[in-house]
Amino acid sequence: MLLTHEHNELRRTVTRWVEDEINPHIDEWEAAGIFPAHEVFKSLGDRGLLGVHKPEKFGGMGLDFSFAAVMAEALAAIKAGGVPMAIGAQTDMCTPALAQHGSDALREEFLRPAIAGEYVGCIGVSEPGGGSDVAALKTTARKDGDDYVINGTKLWITNGTQADFCCLLANTGDGPIHQNKSLIIVPMKTKGVEVTKKITKIGMNSSDTAQIFFDDVRVPQRNRIGEENKGFIYQMQQFQYERLWCALNAAAVFQRAIDITVDYTKERKAFGRSLSDNQWIGFKLAEMQTEVEALNALNWKGVEMVVAGQDATKVATMAKLMAGKLSRTLPDGCLQFWGGMGYSDESEISRLYRDARLTAIGGGADEVMLQILTKYMGIFGSNH
Repeated sequence: MLLTHEHNELRRTVTRWVEDEINPHIDEWEAAGIFPAHEVFKSLGDRGLLGVHKPEKFGGMGLDFSFAAVMAEALAAIKAGGVPMAIGAQTDMCTPALAQHGSDALREEFLRPAIAGEYVGCIGVSEPGGGSDVAALKTTARKDGDDYVINGTKLWITNGTQADFCCLLANTGDGPIHQNKSLIIVPMKTKGVEVTKKITKIGMNSSDTAQIFFDDVRVPQRNRIGEENKGFIYQMQQFQYERLWCALNAAAVFQRAIDITVDYTKERKAFGRSLSDNQWIGFKLAEMQTEVEALNALNWKGVEMVVAGQDATKVATMAKLMAGKLSRTLPDGCLQFWGGMGYSDESEISRLYRDARLTAIGGGADEVMLQILTKYMGIFGSNH
């Protein structure tokens, strides 16, 4: 895809915002284990950056997904993975279905303030008994008069402790597991919603991740996104955006890992010469660069398909799989060249190494990506 002057201007705007408003505070937020989401999101909202590809009618820019892709890459300039992940959860994980299928009233109530940065959102899909196995979720939303009464537990919820609303996937019927779910917007201050704990993780420290209980939570049926029992389909559509966002952001993070490692190996002396003078180190970094370019080719093919209105599930799944596999090898390979400094919190590569590992798990583990792809290849049928 040929990027325009407008794409490049958006990249510069996001990069400047990161350098001026975010990176000076990153170490403090990492140490605290949380960042001020409302403050950060309002700053983005004031610049129009939370609604790049959302409808103008509700405060968005109305641009196509290629601009959101540029933003996903540009956010990799943030020197900790938790903050861009939280932003991505707002822009490309908990709001795409609302923007595409929500009623005007529902979008006015929740999408507009989310785009403005006045509301922080989260996506409620994963559960204690099934993260990647979406169809097996147990949370229920049963009709009672004009309301749904919701019961269940959600786990690994990004933005969970600070969110104003949750885009919740719940069972609303007793039919087949792919045809009995709905997406429902649940205000987090509703009676019966309890954030039980903030989860301590090995990386993504500045992103708050929560477990949330829903105990007889009553919300109006008008808070349902789109048609009843179409939630699984809507969530699969949301996954296109989420998985492409993850792969785009990861590729840019991997590029930063290579760039800072190249600089370090030029400066670091061992046995009387720079590390970069070691041919084997140069070869390994060249291999890594090739892998990132290959990932970006997949990423942008997926972006082009979304922009063209095509189903990008297969390509988005491939990109997410490749990003996940590289998350376990590329940062590790770079860190090795830093020696002891790579194992220290003082170096950027150590934080990058910890944060990147989530890529192979969040948004669908590698094994789930493989299962999806084998179905596309005709290896496994629907009964597997």
